[in-house]
Amino acid sequence: MAEDHALTEEETEQALQELPEWEVRDGWLRRTFTTPGWPHTMLLTAAIGYVAEAAWHHPDLSIGYAKVTVKLQTHRVLAVTYSDVELARRIDEVACWQPSDESALDGFPKRWIH
Repeated sequence: MAEDHALTEEETEQALQELPEWEVRDGWLRRTFTTPGWPHTMLLTAAIGYVAEAAWHHPDLSIGYAKVTVKLQTHRVLAVTYSDVELARRIDEVACWQPSDESALDGFPKRWIH
């Protein structure tokens, strides 16, 4: 399967250019999100879980009071693949979304994640 292709170092570097807050460490594509607090941590965790289940590609998550660490690796090949990169993009899209300045929506008054 194409999604089972372990990314080369060059492919990984290219992917990371599109995912500036992510890194590869110990064979995992990973990012830590810092939230305003526990309720937001749980909301973010649920959103990540929903996206992962819809994709049928599941990350490892570490959850703390105001932090969520996402670790992606295709378990059947024990390496980062294009499936992991695509899910990381989707997680960023959901986790980092805020209404635009032109939106009728106000958006959360504090910085949502960082």
